[in-house]
This record gives sequence, C-alpha cells and structure tokens, in this order.
Amino acid sequence: MKYGIYTLDDFDFYNKTVLCRVDINSPLKPDKSGLRDITRIKGCLPTVKELAEKGAKVVILAHQGGDLEYKNFGSTAPHAQVMGELLGRPVEFIDDVCGPAAREKIKNLKPGDILVLDNVRYMGEELTLFENRLKLSPEEQSKTIIVQKLAPLADIYVCDAFAAAHRSQPTLVGMEEVLPSAMGRLFEEELSVLSTLRENPARPCYFILGGAKIEDAFIMMTSVLKDGVADGILTGGLVANIMFLAAGVDLGQKSKEFIYKHNLAEYIPVAGEILANYRDKIYLPEDLAWVADNGRQEVAVTSLPVEGLLVDIGTRTVASYLEKINTAGTIFINGPLGVFEDDASAYGTRAIWQGVAAAPAFSVIGGGDSLTAANKFGILDKFSYVCTAGGGLVRFLTGEELPVVKALRKAAQKFPPPGKQGD
Repeated sequence: MKYGIYTLDDFDFYNKTVLCRVDINSPLKPDKSGLRDITRIKGCLPTVKELAEKGAKVVILAHQGGDLEYKNFGSTAPHAQVMGELLGRPVEFIDDVCGPAAREKIKNLKPGDILVLDNVRYMGEELTLFENRLKLSPEEQSKTIIVQKLAPLADIYVCDAFAAAHRSQPTLVGMEEVLPSAMGRLFEEELSVLSTLRENPARPCYFILGGAKIEDAFIMMTSVLKDGVADGILTGGLVANIMFLAAGVDLGQKSKEFIYKHNLAEYIPVAGEILANYRDKIYLPEDLAWVADNGRQEVAVTSLPVEGLLVDIGTRTVASYLEKINTAGTIFINGPLGVFEDDASAYGTRAIWQGVAAAPAFSVIGGGDSLTAANKFGILDKFSYVCTAGGGLVRFLTGEELPVVKALRKAAQKFPPPGKQGD
C-alpha cells in the first residue's frame, strides 16, 4: 500500500476478472481514421501487461473525447489496435460498453486475455455535462447503469487513469464503492512524482506556464506561489499576454481582440491580483514575436503595441529564461510559450523545451499540448519525467484531494485485498 491506496502488489490476479480504467484519450486525425499521438497509450502499457502476465482477465475501460470537445469524440477501436501492436499480443475490441454483447464477451475471457470496451462516454452518465449538472456522490454513481452492469462480472477494479483523477464519473469513482480496488503502475508513479514535486522540490523550483488553457494556469499559479512550492513562474503565450494587460501594457488591437473574443478577459483581474501579491516571483517576457507578410518579427515589450497578433516569446526572453533554467533544481512545464504548431512561431517553445531537457535540474513536463510539442521537437524522452495528466495534474498541484484518489483510499478501507483479511 502507498499513500493509503492498494497497489498491484497487494492482489493475486490469476484467473480474476479485472476492470482496468485507463486514460488513453488521444488527439485524433482530422478524419478520425487513427491517432496523432500515442503517448498516453504507452503510459498504461506496463499495468496492462503486468495484469495479463499475472493471469488476469483484463477488461479495459477508457474514454475518447467527450461532450465538451465533440470534435475529438470517437471509438476506442484505434487505441485497441495500437495497444496490441505495442504489446505484441492479441488485444480484442468490442463496439459495446456494457450491453449484452460486452457482458457476454467478458464472461468468456480466459486468463491473460485483454479486451478493450468501446468509449465509456458513449454512456450519458460518463459525460462531463452529466457530472457537472448532477454532481452525484460516489455512492450514487455506483448505482449507475455502467457500474451495475459491469461490476458484478469483475473481481477487482484497477485505476491507472491519473490524467482523469480530477473527474467524478462512474467508471472513475463508482467502481471503488463495490469492488476491491488498486491503482495501476502509471497512477502510482505519477502520484509519487507529483507528491515530491509539491512537497519537497529541489531548489530553486521554477514553473513554466503558457498554453491555451488559461484557467488551469492561473489556478496552479496562485496555489504554488501561495504555498511556496514555486520559487518563480516563467510565463509565455496567452498567460503572459493576459498578465501584460493586467499590468496596463497595450499589446495591440489584434492581440486584445483575440483575448476578448475567446472569453479570456475574465482572467485579467485574476492576473492583476497575482501580480500585486507576487510580482517579484513572476517573470514576464522582455520581447515578443508576431508573424508578418515578410516573416517573423520581434518587438521589445517597451515598444508595444504592434499591429500583428503576438504568438511567441522573443530571443532576449529565451536567453533570460535559460539563465534561470540552468541554475534550477526543479523545473515544471505546463503549456507551450507560443503557437508551436507553426514553424514561424515555434522558436520560443522549442528553445526553452530544449534548454530544460538539457539542464541538470529534475524536469517534469505535463499537459497534452506540452507533450505534443516535445514530440514534435523529438525530445520527449529527454525530460526527467513525463506526466500524462493535464487537468488532474493541475488540481493535484493546487493541493486538492482528487476525487479518484479519495475513492481509492476509501476502497482500501472498505475492501481488504483477497487473502489479506484479518492482517
């Protein structure tokens, strides 16, 4: 047991049916014919492989996209194919979640078999709108259709979905109410690394925050500064642009319009409060870049505004940030520093990512866009630790007890592992 949660070491899995919830939510190709990135699938493979090799009948539950990102919504069939290729062993798929066909398939599994069920978010009770509107307790979620149909067929529940640990949905917190439960190897590793990052990072500890998910960045920034986790925040992208607006800097019409058009202006007063309380720990870019007809252009912040849309940090900022990175004990990255998808605006993200990867510090990179950027630059394996989590990572670093962590701890108290009752 670790952190009050059972691990795979606490159970005998031979001939046991295991419901294994993973987070392999991946970016899809535009025509949904396949996956553009398989980082998360690789992350859960050690758990799936270990369960199968220990003779478990492994039933994989996973989601792909959802109601808040419908363009990325799709079947888990491509994931099952990739999983089989990477494991080098058969991985079956069924286009059913908990209906008669899926249940019959589960009943007929043999030790060592692996079955991937279709997207659990095809069930309405697994959707984010269902979660946010009804706010059911874990006990109430254990009475939902998907839990009531699948749990009676299983002996053990394993959660290896740390990336979804901030969610309160039936396959994430309801199963623990009715089944002995453990965390998988990826969940265990990420919980351990992030606990160390939050509680005892090597100093100085710098957070590099950018990206388009402004809410996550500002939630995290406030918490890690207040609790003394971070010694400094290096900003870029929309995070920096909103900070500049809060400080009264005129970025230019296009940059301001972008922020207001995407309903991000509500974070300007939040940024102002952070600057008022922690200005000595917030590092803003010295120069920024936009793309004109004749290519990339850079401008000192003191020379703003400009007509173009600001999409990257500049060379002086990169040099300044690298000086801090090279003296750091711990570096945490969440969010690109510009529009890295386009070569003309990828410079800042590429240079800083490469600098962090080469630095002597313990480096942690997390969040979907951050990982995609690192993969694009071919340096993902150069970081000390790659975290598959996005929203779960953010909320964990704020000090919040995540719903899935809480549910697993409760299950450890409720269901002693088989063969260990009375210990």
